[in-house]
Amino acid sequence: MARRRYQNGNIRKRGKRCPVWELQWWADFLKPDGSIGRKRESTILGRAHEVTRRQAQRLAEEHLRPLNQGKLLPAATITFEAFIERFFFPNALPTLKQSTRRRYRSTINHHLIPAFGQRRLCDISTLELQSFVLRKGDSGSGWEVCNHLRNLMSKIFATAKKWGHFAGDNPAGGVDLPEKIPVHEKHALTAQQSQNLLAILPEPVRTITLVGIMGGLRVGEILGLQWQDVNFASRTIRIQHAVYRGVLGTPKTKGSRRTIPMPEPLARALQSHFDQSENRSELVFSTRTGKPYSDTNLLARVLRPAGVKIGAPWLSWHTLRRTHATLLSESGASPKDAQAQLGHAHISTTMDIYTQPTPQHQRDAVNRLSELVTNGDELPIWEPDVPLATVQIQ
Repeated sequence: MARRRYQNGNIRKRGKRCPVWELQWWADFLKPDGSIGRKRESTILGRAHEVTRRQAQRLAEEHLRPLNQGKLLPAATITFEAFIERFFFPNALPTLKQSTRRRYRSTINHHLIPAFGQRRLCDISTLELQSFVLRKGDSGSGWEVCNHLRNLMSKIFATAKKWGHFAGDNPAGGVDLPEKIPVHEKHALTAQQSQNLLAILPEPVRTITLVGIMGGLRVGEILGLQWQDVNFASRTIRIQHAVYRGVLGTPKTKGSRRTIPMPEPLARALQSHFDQSENRSELVFSTRTGKPYSDTNLLARVLRPAGVKIGAPWLSWHTLRRTHATLLSESGASPKDAQAQLGHAHISTTMDIYTQPTPQHQRDAVNRLSELVTNGDELPIWEPDVPLATVQIQ
């Protein structure tokens, strides 16, 4: 690495017809391999007939002051696409979940490289990213897509900085998103709909659905369940595995590794499933060959048609998880209980995204409030001579 030193720069007069004062100095830059090189830079300080040499020297000192104080960091010469192909894909993607790798690769190839591929990392600005994200929103992309684009660019720049290929501030950190407007309405099954659904589903989808509604597991966690994780003696289920696109792996996050209680009806259903199963492999739910089921096939062929029959055409595997959170809230469980059941790192995710208000439960709550105000009778008539009792709320 070239040793950084204090620079006075070199001031020279350039040109004959209209001479100018030119400042030359050495600037550090990041090579494509991450090492630091040094190159000659120059700038014009002013016209010679307007600026004296002494004034030019003072202008040069002001220009070089940030460099001599160490406030200027070396710029990267590597392009966005080169960094992605040579460093990010082979070194960062393997550390992520398979589902995350697939999404990142698709987003980068279809959106980010076409927009920034030939730009140098050091030339991509916050304003450019802001305009890019807003254009995506105007072209029909949802808020979640725009947020994903911003977060992925932030991760790429953070990774480039950590590996020495980018030295500035993360430009994605200053990108703002417009107001989030829900595009799709979130649904949850009522208790009666859940019963109707379980009554018409064939096995093993019925038991899979029961695990989703009573346990709150993701469909990948259900299909990744192993018999060693089901403890009939203690009535608990341990979530340690998950299936994604037919491949058995680990759950989505560290918080997803959890142990949940197994209610008696679910324990009986799993015991019956074990007794009637022809292939008692390690997986609780497996095909005849012992491989995991395809969640997309089960959804298209069995679950969604059953949802249409019960008047819930929006039914999906995620609906079962949302149903669990909603019914759990209606049964009186605390938000912390729901968070532990669903394996969320933040309780706001449990309450804001998964727990849905139901009209009847909301009406019952309002009725209970009205009983507190009126004591179940008509509103009392106000007597002006009677002093009003107040309650002080601390």
